[in-house]
Amino acid sequence: MEGLERVYGPRECGTCRLWRPILEDARGPIGPCRLNVRTGDFPGTAPRCERYLGRDTAVPTQLRSPGVPRQQVAAPPLVRHGASDPRPAAALPALGLDIPEEMLSMTREEFAQAIREVLREETLHVPLAPKWEGGMVLLKPRDAQMQPKEIPLDQLFHKVVMIRDRLRVLEQKINAHDKLTDAEKVDIQSYVTKCYGSLTTFNVLFRDERDRFVGEKGSGS
Repeated sequence: MEGLERVYGPRECGTCRLWRPILEDARGPIGPCRLNVRTGDFPGTAPRCERYLGRDTAVPTQLRSPGVPRQQVAAPPLVRHGASDPRPAAALPALGLDIPEEMLSMTREEFAQAIREVLREETLHVPLAPKWEGGMVLLKPRDAQMQPKEIPLDQLFHKVVMIRDRLRVLEQKINAHDKLTDAEKVDIQSYVTKCYGSLTTFNVLFRDERDRFVGEKGSGS
């Protein structure tokens, strides 16, 4: 993406050379940090860290693969379904990888779709509100003789975020479905919105308001 300096502020990750957008969600373009300062994919609006690199700054050599000059690394040519690789077997790189046969015969479109599906399965990094860090949820039975159950809040929060992200993927699939009419899409979407509304109880766990659930009334309370 070009022109990121005009979109993001100078103190945001979007202007860092080590952050690169790979897909987009409700917050805009998201992507990973090459240094893994933050795990998972996050928006370019995140505040930059002390290891920030401007887009005109050279990438330090320690970030590149050791012993392999960057200019010598090249991607193999794409092979269409049913076609054989034009290069002789001796010219193929010996990477020591056990690649399934069905992957070798993928078209460009099939491979891109597979990558998108994997990325959708990854839970985006969403910060927990600081006051809940290290907290626990206590499930206490009415019978005092029974053992209560403790659940770390960060584990519960992770599951809540997974539910939220899968609902978003469901919305995307509904909108892109070519067999559904507009009326059917609106009807199904209303149920997804109601699911968001039922989950607004967990909004207190989110640090950032933009990550919270929003129900039918347009508020995440």
